[in-house]
Amino acid sequence: MNLLSLAETIVLYAVPMILAITLHEAAHGYVARMFGDRTAEQMGRITLNPIRHIDPVGTIAVPLVLFLVSKLAGGPPFFFGWAKPVPVNFAALRNPKQDMFWVASAGPLMNLLMALAWALVYKFAPAGAVAAMAQIGVTVNVFLMVLNLVPIPPLDGGRIAVSLLPHSLALAYSKLEPYGMFIIILLIAIPGLMSATLLPVADTVLDLISTVLGI
Repeated sequence: MNLLSLAETIVLYAVPMILAITLHEAAHGYVARMFGDRTAEQMGRITLNPIRHIDPVGTIAVPLVLFLVSKLAGGPPFFFGWAKPVPVNFAALRNPKQDMFWVASAGPLMNLLMALAWALVYKFAPAGAVAAMAQIGVTVNVFLMVLNLVPIPPLDGGRIAVSLLPHSLALAYSKLEPYGMFIIILLIAIPGLMSATLLPVADTVLDLISTVLGI
């Protein structure tokens, strides 16, 4: 891959990737406000402006490095990233344990909605850069949705699990959160684990979107 085509590919991935990560975070803040926590609102984080959510390392540097390494190695594009976490004071929610489910679910749901929106763009866009970006947007959002539903705190799936478990188990499980990112990175680093577990789920979701929208 020459430098020009590599730069074009980065641009095609950058827009859907940044939107997928940052709007995911905005959704958490919006739903938290609905259930009584105004922390994110007071810090100006309930906004669709991606700049307010971008983490220079997690949103730009890490995904870019992983993408470049995977492409230069001749493999399929691989990415992993994060935005600045939206602050949520779960104690301020009207029903903290119950409402945690909806606040945590908001991020993956936003990714699903963005995947559907990109799929509609792909369906009606003429062949070219916009259609290519839309196709990438669908894939990026579905993958991030599936990844975030892994039941390891601080991922959304972990917090959903905490909200559903009985109180004593939820308290014990929530203590994994300080070590959660290390566990996730370790799982990602294990060769073949991601492709054997998460990719089949992501492929199923992609097939459902294609079937429903007829693309």
